[in-house]
Amino acid sequence: MSADQLPHEGVAARSRVSGPRYRRILLFAGWNLVVTWWYEIALPKMGLARFAERTRSRRMQRIAQRFHGLAVELGGLMIKVGQFMSSRLDVLPPEITAELAGLQDEVAPVPFAELRELAEAELRAPLERVYASVCETPVAAASLGQVHRATLHAQDAADTGLRDVVVKVQRPGIGEIVAIDLAALRRVAGWLRRVRFISRRVDMPALVEEFATTSLEELDYRHEARSAARFAADFADNPRVAVPEIVWERSTRRVLTLEDVTAIKISDTAALRAAGIDPAAVAKEFATIMFDQLFTTGFFHADPHPGNMFVTPGRTSESGIGSNADWKITFIDFGMMGEVPESMLAGLRKLLIAVGTRDGSALVAAIGDIGMLLPSADIPELERAMTQLFARFGGMAVSELQHVDPAELQTFASEFGDFTRSMPFQLPENFLLVIRTTSLTSGVCTALDPEFNLWDSAAPYATQLLRAEGSNLLGDIAQQAVAIARVSLRLPQRVDRLVTRIEDGSIAVSTPNLDRRIAKLERTARRLWSAVLFGGLLIAGAVLSASHHVLGATLMALSVLPLLHTLFSGRGPR
Repeated sequence: MSADQLPHEGVAARSRVSGPRYRRILLFAGWNLVVTWWYEIALPKMGLARFAERTRSRRMQRIAQRFHGLAVELGGLMIKVGQFMSSRLDVLPPEITAELAGLQDEVAPVPFAELRELAEAELRAPLERVYASVCETPVAAASLGQVHRATLHAQDAADTGLRDVVVKVQRPGIGEIVAIDLAALRRVAGWLRRVRFISRRVDMPALVEEFATTSLEELDYRHEARSAARFAADFADNPRVAVPEIVWERSTRRVLTLEDVTAIKISDTAALRAAGIDPAAVAKEFATIMFDQLFTTGFFHADPHPGNMFVTPGRTSESGIGSNADWKITFIDFGMMGEVPESMLAGLRKLLIAVGTRDGSALVAAIGDIGMLLPSADIPELERAMTQLFARFGGMAVSELQHVDPAELQTFASEFGDFTRSMPFQLPENFLLVIRTTSLTSGVCTALDPEFNLWDSAAPYATQLLRAEGSNLLGDIAQQAVAIARVSLRLPQRVDRLVTRIEDGSIAVSTPNLDRRIAKLERTARRLWSAVLFGGLLIAGAVLSASHHVLGATLMALSVLPLLHTLFSGRGPR
């Protein structure tokens, strides 16, 4: 959406695009861009690169702190910008993301009289005619809207089956504020696009449009209502999931009325135990529900922090903890949702193959297919980095990583993170939301149960993904095997032609070790073919074992033969 396509509240923003808020955002961005240019470009050209490097961490932290203060003061979309940037681990240094991670979407509430005016204009009736009562004290006040409890009139309650509801009302003038903020962000993105060392690493205009799309969707409460209805339909057969009912007749673009589902906050372990609910059981069920969204329905709640989930008790027996058998996890706030498209599932499948075979080149190709690499990416350098990662940590389970020297792991992670951030490596919005959702899920579950292991919950879904994509997976492996087989079959002829040309003098040989190198090359090709054959048989057996146990077991057993050849065929003379 351009400046000429602002929402209707933003019509006035076009005449105020040079107002104080707009200028303040540009001034903040412009000053910090100049400072960054001075330290990152000017000083190194003067021979002071070490000084710039030494002060970078503290400088980045100060920038993040100043933005944190600006966001809290201005409110509006700036808080959302900070939250968005805190999740961009792919393009921003940890000093910035860590500082912004604590930026909360909590601001001073709007006086109820102002909200009343907006709500009555939206609903086209006095609030007393729409609701039997409205509590003027807000339940929550966020940067874009505010929530109040209310009750429906008897007739509406009879029609909807609801009496107690919550009313979510947008802040007056927030559309104009969002329009100004987006205009300023687009101007800043245009500046950054002309800075070469930034533009080669990240497509800032695309990043801003990504953010703008999400923000404008959050301004339309009808979009949130439709998302809630879709989510409820996806889990209609799951007795552990609850979603508040929408009162459609009392909902508009800027007012949303829905069932009041307030219950036990999911992070309140003491209250859960008091209600006879085992927090560890809640953690396990919550992880299952979240992975169902990511890998089964493909439509997921992208902001599953503790404030957006309640545990609703059911019937309780007298047998103690865990006896409340009918509890449910109730999700609220469907303003931020994500989808896992088929193209991403295909990319995830390729990632699984690459990680399983520890193939750095294939991993880079897979993340390219997902859309994580910009055109200016240095593919060979990235492949070398991924190969280094696999060489050091690729064969380790999570339990083994716990025994790695923390200093070594931290050093490697820091260096690897610095390298990836220096590359044109940008996560698509939907993939970023998957990572964010998984991270929040892990945090909630670990708080409920310190012994919780996310990988145990994810394992069945990884298997499901492999089975669902089984034919494609085997096809990919088969294609790789055929390609290597063709190379292996042609290799002896190529070696023979090479030796013939050497003998007839058409090639000048400058090394006495050529014969040994050729022999080693032949052995490597044969072992590589055996390794691919072993991997193909083993994975095919694992995928087929669920439906064809005998065939699966046979293929897995046969995989031992190429494995033995891979392990021992290279032990000839060097």
